Amino acid sequence: MGYSKLDLKGKSAVVVGGTSGIGRAIALGLAEAGADVAPTSRRLEQVEATAREIEALGRRSLRATSDVTDRASLQHVLDAAVKTFGKVDILVNSAGRTKRAPTIDFSEKDWNDILETNLTGILRACQIFGRHMAERRYGRIINIASIGSFLGMLEVAAYSASKAAVASLTQSLAIEWAPRGICVNAIAPGVFRTALNEKLLDGTPRGNEWLMRTPMKRFGQVEELAGAAVYLASDAASYTTGSVLAVDGGILASGVNQ
Repeated sequence: MGYSKLDLKGKSAVVVGGTSGIGRAIALGLAEAGADVAPTSRRLEQVEATAREIEALGRRSLRATSDVTDRASLQHVLDAAVKTFGKVDILVNSAGRTKRAPTIDFSEKDWNDILETNLTGILRACQIFGRHMAERRYGRIINIASIGSFLGMLEVAAYSASKAAVASLTQSLAIEWAPRGICVNAIAPGVFRTALNEKLLDGTPRGNEWLMRTPMKRFGQVEELAGAAVYLASDAASYTTGSVLAVDGGILASGVNQ
């Protein structure tokens, strides 16, 4: 018999950036735990593919695209989710972007584009879905931060600055919205190997350095983030808010490993 407070049956979730990589793994994990899940991103074909996977697990889903730089598109997803599910209990903010380049040459446009998606995009989603949750006096918001929220990483200053701000925004919203029944937490993933970054990690000096600094001596698999998300989305986390939960193979604990 499982621990019933981790059961998400009867709960409904929206995962922004939920059709690839980390977001998709979390969307499927929430569905496996019992939730109805709306995965949303900019590309309709990816939304449809992930929605089909969720429905194959016996859960309800919907097909609505969104762009975190467009407030109206996020409002449309909320409206569609309320129409389909009746409510939104859980919001996961997983949309993100990055670019590697020396900071001294980094253009303001690239800097602003990254902060617009990674930070301001999360604020928009939190405002829109948070208002709905506050009206119901119940909500779980999970933002995707990064070990870059806490560690410096070479030539990704804009990404790391945005993720440090996500951790801070998570804490600010947690204290503001606790009286409204909303728990706001974040997950800080370590280094997870995906189709987007495998060429940057496999056999490269950067990849080898990450492995040296990771006590588990391997990269994460995106499915390994689902458990943290299920916990933070569940009633088992009813007294957890303002936390940034690292799922990183031990990197943030790492000092001397041999």
